[in-house]
Amino acid sequence: MAINNILGLFAHSPLKPLQKHSDKVTEACSLLVQFFEAIFAEDWEKAEKVRLQISEAERMADTLKREIRLKLPRGLFLPIDRRDLLELVTQQDKLANYAKDISGRMVGRQFGIPEVMQEDFMKFVCRSLDATVQAHRVIEEMDKLLETGFRGRELTFVNTMITELDTIEDDTDQMQIKLRLMLRNVESEYNPIDVMFLYKIFEWIGVLADQAQRVGSRIELMLARS
Repeated sequence: MAINNILGLFAHSPLKPLQKHSDKVTEACSLLVQFFEAIFAEDWEKAEKVRLQISEAERMADTLKREIRLKLPRGLFLPIDRRDLLELVTQQDKLANYAKDISGRMVGRQFGIPEVMQEDFMKFVCRSLDATVQAHRVIEEMDKLLETGFRGRELTFVNTMITELDTIEDDTDQMQIKLRLMLRNVESEYNPIDVMFLYKIFEWIGVLADQAQRVGSRIELMLARS
């Protein structure tokens, strides 16, 4: 993105670059659904194509992150500390990194999800992605918060959205426990290294919800300071 473009975004709305970054991060994460559908079908060629799409979205998010860091005006008047905005971008960016890592490791190992677990696993993936989408929605609401001076009904609404992130993260914890129990029941049928790999995959998917919750917590802290 050209310097004039990023500065133009800041001039239009100081939060627009943050929202554009969130768009790309959420895009990278949402592609995991297609990615795992391809893996369920044992279509590793399609899985690789989707992995490349995830990687490209992550790369674009990374570019936006660097532009924000370099071009965020120091004299910008906002009821938000500049350092808080930069830290929020950092935490947000990690979501895209995790999506890229998950897809890369799955393709690299080329070991799928046992058929008996696929339905529950996809529910787990989708619920974890609910958290990333919820974090994105909170980011999208920040323009309205800015307009209201970070108070009133809009602040209450955003805080409620952030609280919902905790609920989603709790759900993913329980779903992960269920998947671990399911895997334990069939792990004798697989290579021990493959089994350990699957346990790690469960952990990495759960990290998406954990990280989305951290984004929400960062926004909550930022609002408390404003």
